[in-house]
Amino acid sequence: QVQLMESGGGSVETGGSLRLSCTAATDTFRCMGWFRQAPGKEREGVATIYTGGDITSYRNSVKGRFTITHDKAANTVYLAMSDLKPEDTAMYYCVADRLDKPGFGIGDCNPGRVDMPYWGKGSLVTISS
Repeated sequence: QVQLMESGGGSVETGGSLRLSCTAATDTFRCMGWFRQAPGKEREGVATIYTGGDITSYRNSVKGRFTITHDKAANTVYLAMSDLKPEDTAMYYCVADRLDKPGFGIGDCNPGRVDMPYWGKGSLVTISS
């Protein structure tokens, strides 16, 4: 059973910073990332990283503010978030994919892929104005 263990959520004021962590306890994945869902809105991809070469991809609204990184030894992905805004308030979900199905590759590791097969339970991030 795949386990993605998230930590690091919390509440900060506008302009503050937080760092989310996600450890894959039982497997390794070629693609890991973060999605988020704000109240009353659909889930949206935030950032992904192709762990084979640390190739990253971000949604436009977080570029320059969020940084996704991967620690291979710890099998952990991090999302460092800075200059946080009230519109960043959401439940943040760690996602992962082995990309081992025929036809799947590095191009499928991107924030637009809402059908990522594995999801964590979520970590709440609240930004107050």
